[in-house]
Amino acid sequence: MKVAIASDHGGINLRQEIISLMEELNIEYVDLGCECTASVDYPDYALPVAQKVASQEVSRGILICGTGIGMSIAANKVKGIRCALVHDTFSAKATREHNDSNILAMGERVIGPGLAREIAKIWLMTEFEGGRHENRVNKIKQYEHQSDATVTV
Repeated sequence: MKVAIASDHGGINLRQEIISLMEELNIEYVDLGCECTASVDYPDYALPVAQKVASQEVSRGILICGTGIGMSIAANKVKGIRCALVHDTFSAKATREHNDSNILAMGERVIGPGLAREIAKIWLMTEFEGGRHENRVNKIKQYEHQSDATVTV
C-alpha cells in the first residue's frame, strides 16, 4: 500500500502525527504538503492527492484541514474518488468495509491526535467487504461514467 497525504495550514500538526503512524506501520507514503502556517487554499492540496489516487499512482489518500470538510468536498470532485470525512472509529471502519472509501479526510480542529491516529490506523488496516456493498459502490462508479450525469431509479 502507498498513501498520498496532504494538509492545508489548519492540518499540519495532525498530518505529522499520521505520517509518524504510517512510519510505525511501515506504510509507504508520499507527503504533498503544505509546509507553512500561513493561510493556503485547501483545493491546492486536496486535488493533487485525489488525482494520484484516481490514477492509481497511490492506493489511498489522507487529507487534513481544520474541519476536513473543504478537503473532502474538493477531493470528491475528482472522478473515481470516494473521500469520507471521519471523526470516529466506527465510521472509519464502516467507510472502508461498506463504501470502499479511497481517501480519508479529518479535521485537526475537530479531533485530537490520539483519536486521529486510531481512526487512521483502522481506516488503513480495514479492507472492503464487497458482497452487497459492491453493488452499491458500482452504482456510484456507473454514474460517474455516464455522459449526461442523470440517474434512473
